Amino acid sequence: MVYKLLIVDDSKVSRMMIRNKVSQLQPDWDVLEAGTGDEAVALVRAHGPDFITMDVNMPGISGFDAVAQIRAFDQHSRIAMLTANIQESSRARASDLNVTFVQKPATEPAIRQALDYFLAQS
Repeated sequence: MVYKLLIVDDSKVSRMMIRNKVSQLQPDWDVLEAGTGDEAVALVRAHGPDFITMDVNMPGISGFDAVAQIRAFDQHSRIAMLTANIQESSRARASDLNVTFVQKPATEPAIRQALDYFLAQS
């Protein structure tokens, strides 16, 4: 099956690193990118990705606020908060939003952790 992944991060470098690693590990997946939370919400509405990696700290709405908006119309999307924001309050908020928490940097083990979560939920 061909899955669709949306990578959401304000850093173009982080998006590129995640995309490259995902392309190596899952070459058949379609990959979309968003640089803001607002853009992410619009892309989820338009394209209904199977999986989403979401940064927390971005200009405009935060990743948490974007996830809350997405959850308002899509309760079942599989989302991994891929972030350097490792405070306990961030972990608790991720749990409340029913998303997994993956610590940056976007290394191969971190990306594998997110992909394993996605695939285990499929």
